[in-house]
Amino acid sequence: MPKLDQYLFREFAQSVFAALVILMMVSLGGIFADVLGDIARGKLPAVMMLSQLGLQVIKWLPLILPLALMLGLLLSIGRLYRDSEMPVLAAIGVGPKRLLKPLLLAAAPVIAVIALCSLWLGPWADRFSHQMIEEANRSLLLVGLEPGRFTELPGGGGVVYLGSMSNDGSRFSRIFVYRQHEDRLDVTTAAHGGLSLLGERDRYLRLEDGFQVEGPLGEGLDYRMMRYASNELRMPDREDVRDDEDPELMPTTALFGDPRREAHAQVHWRIAPPLMALALMLLSLPLARSSPRQARYGRIAIGFLGYIVCVNLMMLGTQALTDGKIPMILGLWWLLLPVLALATWLYVRDGRFWQLRRKK
Repeated sequence: MPKLDQYLFREFAQSVFAALVILMMVSLGGIFADVLGDIARGKLPAVMMLSQLGLQVIKWLPLILPLALMLGLLLSIGRLYRDSEMPVLAAIGVGPKRLLKPLLLAAAPVIAVIALCSLWLGPWADRFSHQMIEEANRSLLLVGLEPGRFTELPGGGGVVYLGSMSNDGSRFSRIFVYRQHEDRLDVTTAAHGGLSLLGERDRYLRLEDGFQVEGPLGEGLDYRMMRYASNELRMPDREDVRDDEDPELMPTTALFGDPRREAHAQVHWRIAPPLMALALMLLSLPLARSSPRQARYGRIAIGFLGYIVCVNLMMLGTQALTDGKIPMILGLWWLLLPVLALATWLYVRDGRFWQLRRKK
């Protein structure tokens, strides 16, 4: 590889990596807050925090990496203009066509990773996260019960105490339940039992081999005691239940054979990120053009604004495809093809506008 290509590739790659590190730190904060919120609402057990954090990062990489690629290239090319290196390169005949090779050397691996995450790793991470949550919903820990401590029932209707719990959280032994109903109290004990699921949202504690004592809260001797072989205690319903046939959870290959509009819209959503990254790579060269004393951060803000507009149009377009407001044959091509064409045209014509203005 020529030394010029090595130098430019190193500059581009270092800037893209630095931008990626900063964006990952910012994105991790937001994703971490979402995971903590799910744990606080009882949707996730705390032990799954790190695994869910990693899976969510993989899921969002197709949207984070294109921005990191564009910002990194804008910063590195902007520095070349600021230090008057680009005019020197132009003077020896290094134009946009000659710069394409080092640009592609730096951007191609990133675009490949974006395509890999968008088409395969991201859906896999989302699907695996969903399976982990489904398994966790079968654990008593997710219901909020822990062995060796009193736990208040939702709504303040009483307390539960578990003596011990199996390793997978599905079985328990020695349970004590205290509840109040208006002016009556209810004390239930059981030797052992487990958590049972009914339908998609209903959860019950199945109590086996126990006693139930019911009587007045105040004065009086109106007590009744019942011994039972099996009993059930209603627990809070699950908040969110995702369908296994949700297109966001399905592999990309399975989406092609699905006749639903949601599945076709999801295919277009997964194809869009690598093409958007390619367009942003091409736009970075004309967008970073500036004189040595001209501020370069304004152009970075313009690039960031363009990225935000593209991502929002992708989201709106995907929703419109799902709702049938846009013909499926159009997909997201009405957005991607004009952006790619504009980026290619600006890249090829980079610098010629300034020459034409000087001639005038």
